[in-house]
Amino acid sequence: MFTDHLIKKRDYDSGNRVLNYFFSILNAGSDISESQQKGGRSFCGLLHGWNNFLRGGAKRRFDIIMSLLILLPALPVMLLVMMAIWLSTFGREPVFYRQQRVGLNGASIDMIKFRSMRVDAEAGGVRTAALHDRRVTRIGRFIRKSRIDELPQLFNVLRGEMSLVGPRPERPEFVMRYDRQIEGYTLRHSVKPGITGWAQVSCGYGETLEDAVIKLFYDLNYIRKGCLRLDLAILLQTIPVVLTGRGAR
Repeated sequence: MFTDHLIKKRDYDSGNRVLNYFFSILNAGSDISESQQKGGRSFCGLLHGWNNFLRGGAKRRFDIIMSLLILLPALPVMLLVMMAIWLSTFGREPVFYRQQRVGLNGASIDMIKFRSMRVDAEAGGVRTAALHDRRVTRIGRFIRKSRIDELPQLFNVLRGEMSLVGPRPERPEFVMRYDRQIEGYTLRHSVKPGITGWAQVSCGYGETLEDAVIKLFYDLNYIRKGCLRLDLAILLQTIPVVLTGRGAR
């Protein structure tokens, strides 16, 4: 499996060997099926492939316009969800949940979500959501499956902390773990994180180290190839993911 080459192992004398293989894959082909069969090229070309769209004003304008277009029809739904969460505890517990994530250039951001779990969900420590997780509330099951819990992140986009499309922001604890285990993991922080991304529409929810490696492959390919057309394509591919609830926890 090509992902075996991306995971740091003690028997490797140099991390550069892993990193060179990784970026040779990114330089070699346009998709995973092709790139699994190629390798051994310099990864320097990747840097030249990072285009100005991901850092320029065009993407920022696209984010603002699209966020407002999504937010306007979504507001009635968001108000209903806010009311439902508030009534479920008679206002004793918060409606929104702010979670620290790693953003552009490794900076911390407070990602906003509708609260879908109990307030003591992480009393025993940080952990990923599991299938049929008992910490999820009754309302939370619905809004997580339909991805409605992610809608408040549109305000993160409008504030300039996130983008509509980009590598999904991870929690600092997971970033530290993956940075120790996967070569080049923090390169995904070269652009703003997104509400959705190429990895999310292609892979769904992942829990294993190999899942993280595969997602990183898509994230770095997005950074390399990012353009308006690709953003639109990913947004369109996100629609069936939302409608079917694929990969929800």
